[in-house]
Amino acid sequence: MPAGPLVVVGDVLLDVDIVGAAARLCPDAPVPVIDQADERPRPGGAGLAALLAAAEGREVVLITALADDEPGRRLRALLEPHLELAAFHLHGGTPCKVRIQAAGQAVARLDVGAGRAQDGPVGPKVTEALAGAGAVLVSDYGRGVTGHAAIRTLLESLAAQVPVVWDPHPRGEPPVPGTRLMTPNEDEAARLAAARGADIGGCGLAPATRRARHLAGAWGLEAVAVTLGPGGALLCDGSGAPFLAPAEPAASYGAADSCGAGDSFAARATEVLADGGGLPEAVGEGVRRASEFVHAGAASAVAARLADTGSPAVRPPREEADAWDVVERTRRAGGTVVATGGCFDLLHAGHVTLLQQARRLGDCLIVCVNSDASVRRRKGPDRPVTPAGDRVRVLRALSDVDATLVFDEDTPEPLLERLRPDVWVKGADYAGVPLPEAGTVRANGGEIVLLPFLEGRSTTRILSTRKGLGS
Repeated sequence: MPAGPLVVVGDVLLDVDIVGAAARLCPDAPVPVIDQADERPRPGGAGLAALLAAAEGREVVLITALADDEPGRRLRALLEPHLELAAFHLHGGTPCKVRIQAAGQAVARLDVGAGRAQDGPVGPKVTEALAGAGAVLVSDYGRGVTGHAAIRTLLESLAAQVPVVWDPHPRGEPPVPGTRLMTPNEDEAARLAAARGADIGGCGLAPATRRARHLAGAWGLEAVAVTLGPGGALLCDGSGAPFLAPAEPAASYGAADSCGAGDSFAARATEVLADGGGLPEAVGEGVRRASEFVHAGAASAVAARLADTGSPAVRPPREEADAWDVVERTRRAGGTVVATGGCFDLLHAGHVTLLQQARRLGDCLIVCVNSDASVRRRKGPDRPVTPAGDRVRVLRALSDVDATLVFDEDTPEPLLERLRPDVWVKGADYAGVPLPEAGTVRANGGEIVLLPFLEGRSTTRILSTRKGLGS
């Protein structure tokens, strides 16, 4: 662990999600009427990055500028329970972004507040926080904090002593020389490179590499990691070939909300560097954390968790978050939830055929997978051949599988009590066999469907054949 806290420096915004239902149009204009609206505020900008770092149990100090207005006071109330706040005066109103959503779809966004940080006293708390930093994340949202003369002077001296990660903004300030890592997204990298005189057209890995190298050279940076959304992140550190950290795809049902993914990436990369990790590890971990963040519902989920529990740290394992999110989205859209279950120890053609057929019965397919302990109780001490983590990873890679859930019991009954699938699928080899979960499925309004299976395809048969061959 670092000797000092992780210090986040940057502009804080108040983000507000207004979430409701839209079932009709306004009688005097062709716009939806949002009923039963629920307001969910959260810190945005540097505030979100600091909150995500603090949610991992790390000591975090946030240096920012706040106005003494109602949105500024709301931000203090949201941030102070989770981290130390070192704030100086923001001139003008607190920037606020209000997103109106219905059925998971953004309807409109309202931006108000044009406050900016200006040169002037920052107070001893800010100076002491930077002097004691173990690592620094600069989260620039173009509102003036990173251009403050006193703060910039302190950052320049810090860059030679502790890791400094700079998450830039096209309207923000250039990173200080010696910055360990800059983390623009693809669009930001293109705009920043163009502003520095580099006319590098196109999109993809090759242009991103050239832009990253140009920016690193122009500003004297150790490395630049260009985040590529679903493509992961590309690290260029001057050591030769760039390093690509691929992202795992978001849930296949619906469009994933990626709001705040860049903050999540930058926060995790800073944590790794603070703990002594190298740049490739920092970028890889940043991509992994950002993927988890998007899978769990991104910034909107942070707002919901703050509203429900007062804590941003409540998050289920990624595969669980995926599954329940898929189920919720499907039901919200009036779709049919299909589920099936089994060991899936050695995935074979029979499994694939069943999953393909099952997926056609509805709008999403959830696969319930026996845990390793559950498989051993059913199949014996030599099973499973493949551990649950690997079995889940293979299943999730199939286009017909929307999500997976692992259960530890002998039957999936307790899981199905919560899942409540509209259709529960089993293979036709279960014809005439009493299913212990049948009552649970039907009691919750679901039905059981048996599908054809490929004769002679089973994990047990595959394993016995290999033993017969002496392999």
